[in-house]
Amino acid sequence: MNPLQTLSPRLGWKLFLSYLIVILVGVVVLAVTAEVVIPTIFSRHMSGMQMGQHEIGDMMGGMNALFFSFRAAFNEALLLSALAAVLAAGVVSYFVAQRVIAPVQTMTRASQRIAEGHFSERVPVRARSGLEDELGSLALSFNQMAAQLEQTEAMRRQLIGDVAHELRTPLTTIKGSMEALMDGVLPANEATFQQVYGEADRLQRLVSDLQELSRVEARAYPLHPRPVNVGSLIQGVATRLKPQFEEKGVTLHTHVSPHLPSVGADEDRLTQVLTNLLGNALQYTLEGGTVEIHTEQKDNNLQVTISDTGIGIPAEHIPHLFDRFYRVEKSRSRAGGGSGIGLTIARYLVEAHGGRMGVESEGPGKGSRFLFTLPFKG
Repeated sequence: MNPLQTLSPRLGWKLFLSYLIVILVGVVVLAVTAEVVIPTIFSRHMSGMQMGQHEIGDMMGGMNALFFSFRAAFNEALLLSALAAVLAAGVVSYFVAQRVIAPVQTMTRASQRIAEGHFSERVPVRARSGLEDELGSLALSFNQMAAQLEQTEAMRRQLIGDVAHELRTPLTTIKGSMEALMDGVLPANEATFQQVYGEADRLQRLVSDLQELSRVEARAYPLHPRPVNVGSLIQGVATRLKPQFEEKGVTLHTHVSPHLPSVGADEDRLTQVLTNLLGNALQYTLEGGTVEIHTEQKDNNLQVTISDTGIGIPAEHIPHLFDRFYRVEKSRSRAGGGSGIGLTIARYLVEAHGGRMGVESEGPGKGSRFLFTLPFKG
């Protein structure tokens, strides 16, 4: 196959060729019209010249009359031919312009529909042999933009629904408890007040997490990187959280490789990442289970792996695990007081440090492994 046949003409070449076609059409029409009308017009002028020769009476006068008659005939024929050429060129230009303007007008109407909130609007993509010109590429980009706007709008609506649902649970509990207190159904003792306080505290944590999520998603939070000894940091976080693990009956082990280079990181943010991951592991690990932290050097990166013997993760949930408010077991997570956005925040913070975060699980009942990498300090 000829390689030229696989190339879709670019828009510039199309416009150039269209102008060239218009010019050629004008020239052809001009030439054809002149060929048709010149003999007739010239014959008419020659007849007038012959009648005038009887009055002129000499050869020079006849030659001058012949010249002027020919020039008049030619000018008249050229004028008619030019008018015909302009008319033909105008018709061709109109159709060429419509061919170029039509997709632009389609995109204009589609953009107005999107501005009105119809994010499912799309424009047709014209292609030849599967390859697009500039207008085709613009249509593809337009459709991609519309799809992204549609996805963003769906996420916004989902976020509103999720936040409303998350706020409704503690607020309903607090309201119910207060009504029961006023009605005398619940006793005004420490246990009742502790229950109300617990729900209020949960509500406060949720609001704080939402504020944190909005900042990390907008990249509107400061990082203060400095050399951090991750081994010491992990030991400190594990020591701080160990009472919570002991209370639930879950064993926490740390396996930190010695002599690891320092990483350039914000220590407070890295502590937040480890706290979120360990809290998630504790939440989904049953009594008698184990949570382990491993560190190792891989090329120029530090890899931290937090593995547990918990409930595991079905394969279909893994791609969505870092989505905000996503839960594998909704009832268990809400009962444990989780907001459903801790993993989302942790992933954003790791990526802000130039690292990556992932999760692995062999399935339900087989535990899970959360791992993230951070580049070593250069």
